[in-house]
Amino acid sequence: MKKKFLAALTCMAISAGLLAGCGGSSSSSSTGADTSKADQAAAADGGEVDYGSGEIKVWVADNIVDFTEKTIADFQANNTEYAGYKVTVEPVGEGDAVGNMITDVEAGADIYGFAQDQIARLVTAGALEEVAPDNVDAVTSENDSGSVAAATVGSTLYAYPLTSDNGYFMYYDKSVVTDPNSLEQIIADCEAAGKNFYMEINSGWYQTAFFFGAGAMLTYETDDSGKFTAYDASYATPEGLIALKKLIELKSSPAFQNGSAIGEATNVGAIVDGTWDAETAKQVFGDNYACAKLPEFKGSDDASHQMSGFGGFKLLGVKPQSDEKKLAVCDAIAAYLASGDVQLARYEAVGWGPSNLEAQQSEAVQSDEALTALAAQLEYSIPQGQYPSDYWTLATSLGDSIISGELTTGSSDDELIETLQKFQDSCESYVE
Repeated sequence: MKKKFLAALTCMAISAGLLAGCGGSSSSSSTGADTSKADQAAAADGGEVDYGSGEIKVWVADNIVDFTEKTIADFQANNTEYAGYKVTVEPVGEGDAVGNMITDVEAGADIYGFAQDQIARLVTAGALEEVAPDNVDAVTSENDSGSVAAATVGSTLYAYPLTSDNGYFMYYDKSVVTDPNSLEQIIADCEAAGKNFYMEINSGWYQTAFFFGAGAMLTYETDDSGKFTAYDASYATPEGLIALKKLIELKSSPAFQNGSAIGEATNVGAIVDGTWDAETAKQVFGDNYACAKLPEFKGSDDASHQMSGFGGFKLLGVKPQSDEKKLAVCDAIAAYLASGDVQLARYEAVGWGPSNLEAQQSEAVQSDEALTALAAQLEYSIPQGQYPSDYWTLATSLGDSIISGELTTGSSDDELIETLQKFQDSCESYVE
């Protein structure tokens, strides 16, 4: 991967308040060009560096296209050294962006948003440039530790954190649920009211709420190239057995429905979902809208276990460029889009929860019920690291074996441990 050079541009060449290091509160700083001697002299004299001209393609989720277009236009208007580039913002969601980038890096976007669980695949595919060296300190100090860890592969920072809101918690109808802290009571309340409890148990993302909560673990380590080099798992253990038995017990309830999108759910009493569905949840529950961290559950060991799981993050990546000046412009735009002020403005526009520490302390964010519930849940969750793509398929298969009735409350402990051992062995096989 091509090594970036530190920019020669000084704070005098940047509009006040836009980039970190220039007296503003946001996290970005000018980055990236292997400038000529003339450019360096211009920067030293307080003039503008010539970054040339060209086209830059940006992929973001559909609901922030308009916001992103306006933000970049304002940025270029206030930083005319970057005005020679025509920036096109296209609606490509995080999932599609990753698939497209891995399939054809050259044809992909120059700047794109993605979910943190895909970062190792993107690094391996050569689709991510390292964060510009003179932006690293700002990114790591101004964002929460979970988002920084999510943007890091090995020891290298490869992306700019955008959010700390990609986790899950519980929305519920407060006229139905009497105690949101007890899974058993929630299920009993839903059964009594003829309501449904939704959770997507055939998802490797949601499934971990039970396994991690019971004390089992499944994590990977990667090197700087994105290869999986180490593995730590304890699913085929007494702790994993507790989790699997509880998943089977949950499925056996007549109130249980497999799912995680309240917009597709019916007759909902409670649902494990995320901040992206907050507005829909408010519409569904109306005056009875409420949300909370995930509850505790009573295991087969008669102990209480706090449901855990993953905390997730949205990141912004920059594609490697052969033109160092274009790379510098891409880095400057990406850093600005990920800055604290812009994160807060994005929250106010579309409700994305900031990863920036200062933005998280704003009154608006602090009063958001869904983000408050997520923040409470994240105290018991782990930042999602990197997982092989086949892990998600294996986890789906494990959950499907419960949903289909292959595994039931009548299954023996030996049978369940054997299932967990096969799952664990398959997960380990992806370590090189």
